[in-house]
Amino acid sequence: MSHSRPQDTLYASPLEQIVDFRFDEQVVGVFSDMINRSVPGYSTVIRSLGILAARYVQPGSRCYDLGCSLGAATLSMHQQIHAPGVELVAVDNSQAMMTRCREHLALAREERRIDLVCGDIQDLVIENASVVVMNFTLQFIEPERRQTLLNRIQKGLRPGGVLLLSEKIALGEAQSDAQLIDWHHDFKRANGYSDLEISQKRSALEKVMRPDSQERHAERLHAAGFSQVLPWFQCFNFASMVAFK
Repeated sequence: MSHSRPQDTLYASPLEQIVDFRFDEQVVGVFSDMINRSVPGYSTVIRSLGILAARYVQPGSRCYDLGCSLGAATLSMHQQIHAPGVELVAVDNSQAMMTRCREHLALAREERRIDLVCGDIQDLVIENASVVVMNFTLQFIEPERRQTLLNRIQKGLRPGGVLLLSEKIALGEAQSDAQLIDWHHDFKRANGYSDLEISQKRSALEKVMRPDSQERHAERLHAAGFSQVLPWFQCFNFASMVAFK
């Protein structure tokens, strides 16, 4: 476990009141440690997003990272994409996150055009896109608004464009879901989180992060007009898929 980044201890002490999870200054300060210790396969997903983007990017197009947080997927695309005239657009609605993202991407932005947008991805105009990444982002959008967002992404993609979607998933069957959750909690314990931390963070996320099944994701993507949905990664209850326009 790396100690070069600030360690996530936000839920290490008993809290009098557990408030809904927000991407505020406190979370941003420890986010790199938090996500690497909490999301199994995260580093593999990030590196692979760049590899997949490089395969499907089209010259003179845009690649969007929606809900970019610290810009890890944007940086991965920057490193892997060599097609000419490609513009990267990184979007997040957390001002604290975007401030830190700007620092992380400073050198990359000197080499390639990367637009950083602080705003709601649901208000964003998506155009001339060949690749759109949503890496553990859709799960924070209200379920009844997810279809509309996917419809807009599909319309903003060029023919042959792709949506690279990663999400925490639920299977919709109680016993299997319980097993996946237990395995995920074992993963977090193995990475140094206590039962108290696991329990308090789960309570904080309950109302703001609502996972869907892979089947539900595929239904929505097909309804939005994507022609094929191909799962390419799963570790415990975290999965990634490619949706082709």
